[in-house]
Amino acid sequence: MNPLSAPRQARRRWSWRSLRVRLLLASLVWICLGIAGIWYSATRLFAKHVELNYHDELQVHVKELGRLVRIEPDGTLRLDRPLSDPRFQIPDGGFYWQVSLEGHAPLRSASLTRGKLDAAIAHDSSIHHHVENGPTGPAITYGFVRHVPGRGNVHYVIATDQRILDEIIASFDRELTLWLALLAALLASTGVLFVTFGLRPLDRLGIASARLREGSVDRLAGSYPTEIAPLVSDLNIYIEHSEGAVERARLEAGNLAHSLRTPLAVITDEAERLALAPDTARAGRTLLEQSRLMVQQIEYQLARARAIASARRPGTVSRIGEVMPPLLSAMERLHRDKAFVFTAGDGVDPALPVDPVDLSEVVAILLDNAGKWASGRVSVEVEQAKSGDRAGLVVRILDDGPGLAPERIEKAFAIGSRFDTAMPGSGLGLAIARDIAEAYGLALELGARPDGAAGLAATLTLPTSLDTA
Repeated sequence: MNPLSAPRQARRRWSWRSLRVRLLLASLVWICLGIAGIWYSATRLFAKHVELNYHDELQVHVKELGRLVRIEPDGTLRLDRPLSDPRFQIPDGGFYWQVSLEGHAPLRSASLTRGKLDAAIAHDSSIHHHVENGPTGPAITYGFVRHVPGRGNVHYVIATDQRILDEIIASFDRELTLWLALLAALLASTGVLFVTFGLRPLDRLGIASARLREGSVDRLAGSYPTEIAPLVSDLNIYIEHSEGAVERARLEAGNLAHSLRTPLAVITDEAERLALAPDTARAGRTLLEQSRLMVQQIEYQLARARAIASARRPGTVSRIGEVMPPLLSAMERLHRDKAFVFTAGDGVDPALPVDPVDLSEVVAILLDNAGKWASGRVSVEVEQAKSGDRAGLVVRILDDGPGLAPERIEKAFAIGSRFDTAMPGSGLGLAIARDIAEAYGLALELGARPDGAAGLAATLTLPTSLDTA
């Protein structure tokens, strides 16, 4: 497997387009919404419950206070016994009561060591509830008035600090928040485990697909859940059918070439005979030219059909380190007066999603073209290239020949294009090379040498097999 495949697969696994990330984000959103809803409703319900209990308790105490206070004959207010809640005995403890009689000193709880309660709160016989400024801050206050014949109105007021109620609610909120945060973390961790475990078969399918693209296997292997197994089975059937279709296409192409070769040879032979006779020389030359064009078109279309068929076959891979040595050896024998120099970066030999025969044909065409025009040296450079998120391999073939003007580069790829008829060839090489490259999604470019020296540079950019998914 490509040494870069593991980190690249890890990045894809957690990319924004990943199904894993989408499921996790969806589960996190629902967890957050659910926890937030529970927190809000629980805090509101608890606050309401505590407030009601406090209000009920204060109403009971103010009624109790009304029963325990006695008016002496001289108008002095006395308490038969302390209230049942001992908190009213703690100085400045937050629980207070006060009883007032017009024209006499008020009676206060032991806790009310400073300030006083507003007797105006108790203005009739009904129990009234207010939030007022008490001795130590905002206070929840209850009061009522009892009329005593011959004495006047007695004002009963009882209060508790609002901060006590707020502290109870805040303490509950803090503890609830802590436990709900722990629950959210547990649910999120469980969601990660569920998603990771649930999508593991897809990871195995991705690894199997990568091995298929690299050519280490010819089928998708492994056992998968019932939801995925039919897809894997269908893909294997498609691969088998595709391989059969490619082989049949290649066989048919070979049969077609063989069946046309003999008739074309006969037509060419007859055309040559006609060209030698004075009366039929013009017709013979026309037949010879048309026969040459027919041969060109047949060879071009057969090469193009073979490349397209190979490009559509899954699991087709090759390596430049295996393709290049025999080609360079053949070119050195074909162009004995030229030096072919090959250089490659360390460890640069990834699996390429190209049929070895087609890759060999493209590189051989470029090498042969460079060998024809080079003055004495052809350099082949192979390096790893990266553009954006797509990694690839660049094969650059440089010659030291006359080069090619920019306006003639596109014409060089035309079928039958030959800039020097003295050079051997049919003018199909570069056209076939470009069609094969386009069938595989490769980039083939001609241009000036990047080092500024005289000559032509042919650059072939090939994606690695893991980037073709």
